[in-house]
Amino acid sequence: MPDEDLSQLKIDKSQAAFRPSRRRRPFYALLFLLLVGAGAFLYLNGFIAPATPVEVAVVSQVYPSQNLSLLNASGYVVAQRKAAVASKITGRLVSISVEEGSRVKQGQVIARLENEDAIASRDQAVANLNVARSNLEQVRAELNEATLAFHRSQELFDGQLISKAEYDIFEARYKRTKASVDAAEAAIKASSAALQAANVVLDYALIKAPFDAVVLTKDADVGDIVTPLGAALNAKASVVTIADLSSMQVEADVSETNLGLVKVGQPCEIRLDALPDARFRGIVHTIVPTVDRSKATILVKVRFLEKDPRILPQMSTKVSFLSRPLTPEDQKPLLAVNRAALFNRDGVNLLFFIQEERVVEAPVRLGAVLGDLVEIRGAVKSGDKVVLRPSPRLKPGMKVRVVQP
Repeated sequence: MPDEDLSQLKIDKSQAAFRPSRRRRPFYALLFLLLVGAGAFLYLNGFIAPATPVEVAVVSQVYPSQNLSLLNASGYVVAQRKAAVASKITGRLVSISVEEGSRVKQGQVIARLENEDAIASRDQAVANLNVARSNLEQVRAELNEATLAFHRSQELFDGQLISKAEYDIFEARYKRTKASVDAAEAAIKASSAALQAANVVLDYALIKAPFDAVVLTKDADVGDIVTPLGAALNAKASVVTIADLSSMQVEADVSETNLGLVKVGQPCEIRLDALPDARFRGIVHTIVPTVDRSKATILVKVRFLEKDPRILPQMSTKVSFLSRPLTPEDQKPLLAVNRAALFNRDGVNLLFFIQEERVVEAPVRLGAVLGDLVEIRGAVKSGDKVVLRPSPRLKPGMKVRVVQP
């Protein structure tokens, strides 16, 4: 009809809908089932599920000797022979021949002070001794002459060929000359003593090691003034500090309430914080018979049974006082884990260890029981984290999150 407005004509788009071909419907249904199945598989196996919270324990390296320990104490390595080497005289240091770590022998010259005045005094004493020796030779010659003259005068006097006055003159000369010889011999002794004293003073300028040792610290350097009192400003009281490393012992504080567990000669195991993988055999050397009442402890000294160059003074230690001496088997390290980390499936002992935030199942063989720990042998190594009290729902490959117990 011509009167109708064609602009009012519209197409209703709401009626249009996507209608897939009948041939493609089975394909979309199969794809949907595959996606649902894959999701269910990943979820049930923990791949897309939230991380499971677990408690962990650490596989550690332990020693069977831990079961023999009656008491543990901490302490430090201390050299029993130690000295701050200094000089008995005041002087300027002109040379030093050692440094930290140097090994010195008893009597070895460590350093030298200026000694020009001591050398001059020594030379003067040598000259005085030579003069005294010359004087002795001279008066001995005079004594020989006076002795001959005195004996002749005796013969003449006995034959009444000389007077008593002349005889007395010869006798007095003889006695005077003999006294001069005695004085000259005494002068030689005095000069020898003076020379010895000068040599001693000269030797004071040489600073020597009092025993075989290792230099721990160098306390002075060339040009410093060294004085035995150390009272002067900028003066040094010692040149080096040395220690006899063969005399090192562990000094440990033991509570007085545990003193009954310790006795002289008791075997010990010593562990150094600086060498965590090493164990050293020791024996109780002495128990100091006094109590530190501020700490209520008694000092116990433990001697090393073997020497090791890695052991240094002032290293911190832990000492285990043992019930019996260690055997070679007791000193071999073992891998151990908390028994609560183990579970059994079909007669096989298993545990879960964590690798890249996921659990990996590992079979292990069990060994000796060490308190709460048990020896294990298998694919795990020291330091590995294992799941403690694993849940039956935990599966290999599941993502886990470590929580504190």
